[in-house]
Amino acid sequence: MSLDKLKPADRSKFKKKRVGRGPGSGLGKTSGRGHKGAQSRSGYSFKRGFEGGQMPLHRRVPKRGFTNIFRTEYDVVNLDQLEAAFDKGATVTVESLRAHGLVGSRKSLVKILGRGELTKALTVHAHKFSGKAAEKVAAAGGRTEAIPDGTKAVPDRSLKAEA
Repeated sequence: MSLDKLKPADRSKFKKKRVGRGPGSGLGKTSGRGHKGAQSRSGYSFKRGFEGGQMPLHRRVPKRGFTNIFRTEYDVVNLDQLEAAFDKGATVTVESLRAHGLVGSRKSLVKILGRGELTKALTVHAHKFSGKAAEKVAAAGGRTEAIPDGTKAVPDRSLKAEA
């Protein structure tokens, strides 16, 4: 390193672009904004996803599918998980499933599915059971008890209330 090798930091010696300072500056009159159009005006800001007038991607891509807003979500537990977590003769409740980490801590509905085999007689309390799961629990000598989920049926609006 010697004094003749010293130079200023990179990009520190460029002059700031000063627009609108006459024709000799190269950025006079329209100040580099071109003629007319939205971007030449003050206060212009483009919307997110704007592609210069080309049809934006979110409008070019076709709409697909359907989301049912009335869908009922269940945390699912399979019989092989119950087999591993509970002893013979145990009562399986939603709280005990949460304690064993088989369902989330959020307040959700629980459905028992029939994957795996069940050899222990268990009393299982859940909101829903698949057909095979109920059969396998009964075959092992256990019981299934459905918990009412608290959802109300849609009222029948076809009949008018008598006044």
